Amino acid sequence: MSESPKVPDLFRPEDLTPWERLRQYTDARIALGRVGTSLPTAEVLKFGQAHALARDAVHTELEVGALAEALAVDTVVVRSQAAHRSDYLRRPDLGRTLHPESAHLLRVQRSQPPPDILIMVSDGLSALSAQRQAAAVLHTLLPGLHAAGLRVAPVLIATQARVALADEAAALLGARLALHLIGERPGLSSPDSLGAYLTFDPRPGTLDSARNCVSNIRPAGLNAGAAARRLLGLTVEALRRGLSGVELKDSDGGLGGGEPDAVREPQRPRPASD
Repeated sequence: MSESPKVPDLFRPEDLTPWERLRQYTDARIALGRVGTSLPTAEVLKFGQAHALARDAVHTELEVGALAEALAVDTVVVRSQAAHRSDYLRRPDLGRTLHPESAHLLRVQRSQPPPDILIMVSDGLSALSAQRQAAAVLHTLLPGLHAAGLRVAPVLIATQARVALADEAAALLGARLALHLIGERPGLSSPDSLGAYLTFDPRPGTLDSARNCVSNIRPAGLNAGAAARRLLGLTVEALRRGLSGVELKDSDGGLGGGEPDAVREPQRPRPASD
């Protein structure tokens, strides 16, 4: 009996083109192949699916109750002046301002001494991000903040929120620093990416240059533990130095090899949700 012909191993590294090798390390749509002058049908279908997931992420409502249960800490629910998702998308300014009822709720809850830090978790442009990533980040971050001797206000869960909504909330509570965990604008390979914005001396009208941003928090990007360590370092350093934004940079990506340090090299915050 003659032997069956040997089927070549098409997935051996030496058989891959340079573009195909690069594709192993990125979610970017490269080396898709072609059929004539068109993309392969499979790649067209994958693109359509990714686009649909991104659209769904923008329009999905935040499940406040489930999020509060997952956080497993004291929470307060607030909302912006955007009454509906359509208002939120058409009028970004409404998402930056608290609804009067929410503002009153925070005003009467102001305590003495005021908290060092206010943490807000919100839907932003991807409620899916907050639903999936926020609890894991806070489960690591909060013990670190308490160990550092910082007073932390009850966590705010906000709906129809833009980044700047945390500034007004923190100012009403008298917090020295605001940390906003917010759903980032979905990409075609990342519909569930969470962003974290840290602002020292937050108040309405704060410029984006006064914020530090840690972005792409998700299992396929920056994992929750690494993000929490980076945020803890930035928080401690921001409070110690009395600043945030372009003058503050995480020098080593976390606390493993040293503390974040202020540098002269500016860092541009990523406008993930505005």
